[in-house]
Amino acid sequence: MSIYNLFALVGGLAFFLFGMNVMSNYLEKMAGGRLEGILKKLTANPLESLALGAIITIAIQSSSALTVMLVGLVNSGIMEFASTVNVIMGSDIGTTLTAWILSLNGISSDNIFVSMLKPQNFAPIVAIIGVFMIMGCKEQKKKDIGTIFCGFAVLMYGMTLMSDSVAPLAEMPQFQNLLIAFDNPIIGVLIGTAFTGVIQASAASIGVLQALSLTGKISFGMAIPIVMGANIGTCVTAILSSIGVSKKAKRVPALHVLIKILGTIIWLVLYIVLRYIVRLPLFGHVINSFQIAVFHSIFNVGTIVILLPFSKKLVKFVERMVKVDENDELDMKKSTLLDERLLLSPGLAVGQCREKTIDMARLARESFTNALKMFEHFDQDEIERIIKMEQELDYLEDELDTYLVRLSAKDMTESDSDQINEMLHSINDFERIGDHAINMTKLATQMHEQKLQFSDHARSELAVLTEALNEILDLTLDAFEKDDQEKAKLIEPLEEVIDDLTKEIKNRHIDRLRTGECRVELGIILTDYITNCERVSDHCSNVGVCIIQTKNSSFETHGYLNEVKYGGESEFVDEFDIFQDKYRLPEVVNSKKKKLKKSKDKGGKEKGGKDAKAIKEKDLKAAGKAKA
Repeated sequence: MSIYNLFALVGGLAFFLFGMNVMSNYLEKMAGGRLEGILKKLTANPLESLALGAIITIAIQSSSALTVMLVGLVNSGIMEFASTVNVIMGSDIGTTLTAWILSLNGISSDNIFVSMLKPQNFAPIVAIIGVFMIMGCKEQKKKDIGTIFCGFAVLMYGMTLMSDSVAPLAEMPQFQNLLIAFDNPIIGVLIGTAFTGVIQASAASIGVLQALSLTGKISFGMAIPIVMGANIGTCVTAILSSIGVSKKAKRVPALHVLIKILGTIIWLVLYIVLRYIVRLPLFGHVINSFQIAVFHSIFNVGTIVILLPFSKKLVKFVERMVKVDENDELDMKKSTLLDERLLLSPGLAVGQCREKTIDMARLARESFTNALKMFEHFDQDEIERIIKMEQELDYLEDELDTYLVRLSAKDMTESDSDQINEMLHSINDFERIGDHAINMTKLATQMHEQKLQFSDHARSELAVLTEALNEILDLTLDAFEKDDQEKAKLIEPLEEVIDDLTKEIKNRHIDRLRTGECRVELGIILTDYITNCERVSDHCSNVGVCIIQTKNSSFETHGYLNEVKYGGESEFVDEFDIFQDKYRLPEVVNSKKKKLKKSKDKGGKEKGGKDAKAIKEKDLKAAGKAKA
C-alpha cells in the first residue's frame, strides 16, 4: 500500500463526511417547521414517541443532530426531559438506515437490474439529475432536492474511494498484524469509540468498517466490538453540545450515553459467552458489509427492545445522577429563552420563535385590555401585574429580535424566511402595545389619586371605543396565531373606524367643555387616553398588513394601505360600513340643540320623512369618506 492509497482513504472519508453533511442539512431544511410539529405530537405512549424519533432521524439522517435538538429544547424549557427518552431510543433505530444503504455496495450480479441496485452504479445518475435540478429549476425546493441528490452521490463516491484504497491492505503483513489487536473485544470497543468520537459520525465509522470488510480479512469477532464502540462514540456530539447548558439539559446526553453503554455491556457479555465459553465458530468467519449492517441493526433494535420496558427507571436514574435544584431551574428560566443549539435546525427554531411571538401577542392583548378596565375598577395589584407583563414583553422583544436576526442568516426554505420577516416586523408592535398599556395605567392611577371621573357622556362614548379596541386586539391575535389572511383583512377597516371614533370623541369633548358639561382638568387625561387607544389600533394595523404582505412576499406597507384605502376596493368599503354601523357613538344633544331638534322632528312629521333622508345622506357621506 503506497502513500497514495492512504491519501485516497483519507480523501474518501472526507467525501463521505461532506456528502453526509450536505444530505443531513438539506433534508432538515426541507423538513422545515414540520420537525416542530412532529416533536409536539410526543405523547405518553412510548411506541408513538419511538416511531417519531426514528422518523425524524431518517428524515435528517443524523441521530446526533436530533439529540442536539433535544438538548436545546430541554434547555429552553420547551420540552420536559422525561419526554426525550423514547425519542432518543427511536433515533438509535433510525440511524441504522445508512448502513443498509452502504451494504448494497456488496451486490454482485450480471443482471443489469440487480446490478443497478448497487449505489456505486446508480450514484452517477443521481448526481446528473441533481446537477440538472440545481441548474435548471427555478423553485428553491427543487434546487434543494437536487442538492440532496448530489450529496448522496458524493457520499457514495467517498465510500467507493475508501473501498478501492483499502484493497491493497489485504496483502500487507502489517495490516494483518494490526488485525490481531482488533480481535480483542475490549480493544475493538475502544477503537470504535475513539474513531467515531473523532469524526463524530457513527455512519461514517460503520462505512469505513464496511469498506475494510471488502478486503476479506475482517472477521465477525473483529467487527462486532467495533460496531458496539461506534455506537458509544456517536454520543460525543451530544456531550459537546451540553457544555454551558442547564443541568436539566445535561440529562439528555447523559441518558443517551447510558443507553449506549448499557447496550454495549449487554451485547458484549453475550459476545464473550458465545465466543469464549460456547466457542461458536461464527466469530472466526469473514464478515461482509451486509452482515455488518445486520449486526448494527440487531445491536440498536435489540438494545431498545430490552431497555424500553425500563425507560421510566432510566429517566429516574439519570435524574438522580444529574440533580437539579430550585436555583438551577430559576436561573434557566431567567437566562434561556431560545437555545442557540436550535439554530442547527432552522425550521425547528422558526417554529419555536413563532410560539414565543404568539406569547408576546397574547401578553400585549391581555395587558392593554386589563389596563382599560382600571378606569372602571381600579386595582393596584392588577396595575403591578400589568407592569410585570410589560417587562416580560420588553424581554421577549429584545431576545427574539437578536435571535431572529441570527436565524435569518441561516439557509432555510422561503416559507421559513417569510415567517422570520413577519416576526421581526411584528414583535416591535406587540411590545409597543405593552408600553401603551403602561401609559393607560398611569392615567388610571392619576384619576384614582385625584378622585376624578369622566362624565356620563364621556364614559358611554369610551365604552364604544373600548369594545372596538377589544375586537381589533382579538382580530390581530387570531390572525397572527392562525396566520389567517382573511381575518387580517378585517383589521384595517376596523382601524379606520377607530380613528373616526377618536376624532368624534375629541370633538364632543370640546363641545362639552364649551357648555360646561365637562371639567377642564379631565381634558388632558381624556386626550391622552384617546391617543393611546389610537396608537394601539395603529400597531394592530401594522401587524395585519404584515400578515397580508408576507403572503405576497412583499413588505411595502404604505403602498398596500394606500391601495386599500384610496383605491376604492369594495371589500374594504363594505367591511368599513359594517364596523361603522356596529360601533356608533350614542346620540348626545345639548340643551341649546334640543329645541331645534324638536322643531325639526315636528317638521319632519308634517313633511313625511325628511329624517330618513337625512340619515341616508349621512351614511352615504360616511361611505364616500371611506372611499376617499
